[in-house]
Amino acid sequence: MLKTIKKYKMPYLFILPFFVLFLVFQLIPIIWTVYISFTQWRGIGDPQFIGWDNYKKILIDNMFWEALKNTVVYWISGLVLILIFALLIATILNSDLLKGRVFFKTVTFLPNVCAAIAMGLIFRLFFDENAGLINEALQAFGLSRVPWLTSTQFSKIPVIILNVWRNTPWFTMIILSGLLNIPRDYYEAATMDGAGKWKQFCYITLPSLGNILFFCSVTLTVDSWKLFNESYILPGPGTSNTSLFQYMYESGFNTFNMGYASSIGVVLIVILAIISVIQLAVRRRQGEI
Repeated sequence: MLKTIKKYKMPYLFILPFFVLFLVFQLIPIIWTVYISFTQWRGIGDPQFIGWDNYKKILIDNMFWEALKNTVVYWISGLVLILIFALLIATILNSDLLKGRVFFKTVTFLPNVCAAIAMGLIFRLFFDENAGLINEALQAFGLSRVPWLTSTQFSKIPVIILNVWRNTPWFTMIILSGLLNIPRDYYEAATMDGAGKWKQFCYITLPSLGNILFFCSVTLTVDSWKLFNESYILPGPGTSNTSLFQYMYESGFNTFNMGYASSIGVVLIVILAIISVIQLAVRRRQGEI
């Protein structure tokens, strides 16, 4: 081992900053979070060890389970809608029939560079029950106003739309880069064999994008379980819109129960680890990894 390190000391020196940053900003905080989750601590003073009490509290905490259910909804809706829209838009941007592709690529990516809080405030104006643009449009078509942000039945819809609108451009560019790397010879050969556009998409495009779509699904899963800005700036009645990450933040910085917030964080890490392992196992079973 030492001989290998000496032999390749320069490459190891180049990657050393990553491991130092990972140790300082990720590994040590994770270890500290796990420790704090077994304590009662308000952010000041010495943490008092209380064993598994915080985790027992999670089992009977209705707000935790409500936030968990909301996060699952955001995750599934985001995973499905963002991947579908990103794949559709990337396919259009990659089409030879589209004129002015540079302009449309720039316009497509704009939502991703806009500040989440600013966009959230604009969306709150759009979905306002009394003077919002959405309800004004509905009334113009003879439909009644919808209590988007004051009804538990509809309050998640603005959050989902904002999440999809903001994140689709980023994954569109990732998928577009994959489309650009598919050899054109495949499509030319398929055309000569009489395959239509739909068959080419199903048997050439999708299989070629397998690893990229897998990467996007894993990244989207992590991002969805960390959703905060959208649900925070577009609150519904009670905890109807609260995400698990938001509930962790509120437990730690609103009620100053750092121990309980840390236990929620540990549960969040475990959930993400389980989902990632399942995704990896499914991908390996497909023979792609």
